[in-house]
Amino acid sequence: MPAIGFAAHDHSACVEGTLAKAEAHCAKTGLRLTPVRRRALEILLAEHRALGAYDLLAVLAEEGLGAQPPVAYRALDFLVKAGFAHKIEALNAYIACAHLGADHAPAFLICRSCKSVAETDTAPAQGRLGEAARAAGFTIERTVVEAEGLCPDCQDDAA
Repeated sequence: MPAIGFAAHDHSACVEGTLAKAEAHCAKTGLRLTPVRRRALEILLAEHRALGAYDLLAVLAEEGLGAQPPVAYRALDFLVKAGFAHKIEALNAYIACAHLGADHAPAFLICRSCKSVAETDTAPAQGRLGEAARAAGFTIERTVVEAEGLCPDCQDDAA
């Protein structure tokens, strides 16, 4: 899967397609995509940039969807558990899943300058980490891969 976030693409189709996939998944599995959860996903999809819970809460509060931190944290928890969003550990923030519906092990490319985030796919069980795990008799259940650097726009600005 290609990295999504730094490359030019039809962002409107990206947002609409992801929302449609999320709604279909919820309908199929019986999950409730409440108005607050749906709006939280829309907010995360607005940019390919990680947002903190309080950033999300500020927008939700402004729109009258809740002003207390649990509102944002519950929505984010739902989105992560449903596979609609990922937590970016290095930033203590969240980003909408760019490969919603695909079975994948995401890796995140984080621009240290503008904080934009691109999601790509890895196969840690098949690389050196997988080899080391197998040699130790270990089964990988979850990995977090985050790389920090400069996105193409910030590299151009620095040049």
